[in-house]
Amino acid sequence: MDPTVLIVEDEAAIVTMLRYNLEREGMQVVEAGDGDEALKIMAETHVDLVLLDWMLPVMSGIEVCRQIRRKPESRDVPVIMVTARGEEGDRIRGLDTGADDYVTKPFAIGELLARIRALLRRSGPAQPQGQLIYSDIEMDLAAHRVSRNGKAIHLGPTEFRLLRYFLEHPGRVFSREQLLNAVWGPNIYVETRTVDVHIRRLRKALNDVKGTRDIIRTVRAAGYALDSETAA
Repeated sequence: MDPTVLIVEDEAAIVTMLRYNLEREGMQVVEAGDGDEALKIMAETHVDLVLLDWMLPVMSGIEVCRQIRRKPESRDVPVIMVTARGEEGDRIRGLDTGADDYVTKPFAIGELLARIRALLRRSGPAQPQGQLIYSDIEMDLAAHRVSRNGKAIHLGPTEFRLLRYFLEHPGRVFSREQLLNAVWGPNIYVETRTVDVHIRRLRKALNDVKGTRDIIRTVRAAGYALDSETAA
């Protein structure tokens, strides 16, 4: 089945351009001109990916992204923010809110399409089934669920892939560049700072479980590792 992309954008010319190029790629497109309409569409229609502007009428893209991540039925849907707000603080805020990627206007349509294809590939059904267990963390690949000390942990799609990679290689230190290649893909142009943002979000989710300590070790000038020694 062709993937469905929801465009949340109030500039008609950008919507027309995006629709034309997405449909050329064989994707189905639905449109929303404001945040309320976007959330209603997501409640009624299956959506595989969201292209989300920040500056929207009625409700900001940041609030739309926050609500998408709060709802169980949509928390795993990839979100790419496409916005004119290009400051580093804006980028970090967008990623912290739950966006999987952040593209600033004006953008190259070829690069945006590559990012969309990469996110759709990564968010597709996982081939391997089973469980990954390390220390007090359990990941059910078939059900796409994570728990720590028996308590469910809700992760966005990028944090899920990041934790899965760590669980597959416990104790090993990975640089930001290695994590970008493994989790985002070698042909995706994402700043290394993005890794820090998603590590912070993953840490927050894992550490929300009462009585646990930080199991992600930061190795200065080297990177990150999943290490139960840090939680001892």
